[in-house]
Amino acid sequence: MDGRINSAALSGMRAAQTRLSSAANNIANAQTDGYRREQVRSEAEPAPGAGVRTRIDKRPEPGADLAADMVEQKMAATSFAANLQVFKAADQAMGRLLDTRA
Repeated sequence: MDGRINSAALSGMRAAQTRLSSAANNIANAQTDGYRREQVRSEAEPAPGAGVRTRIDKRPEPGADLAADMVEQKMAATSFAANLQVFKAADQAMGRLLDTRA
């Protein structure tokens, strides 16, 4: 099996975890004076199938946006679950391949 599938799925899971943590941090600090929200930026790795990389930037202006952070948490949780399913499907496919060749 091509390890790029697992690598891409795992990097997607890590990116989703980063987004989830950042949104939680934003929500926890929503009432903190002068707090600048974190914003996660994601981009594809340069090599095809290598996955995604993330970076966290601070918003230039202070202020809370609880609705956006709640939506971000839901999207991150869904993204994590989807990447986990890809990882599981690749693992099952590898098991079936080994069964047919044994």
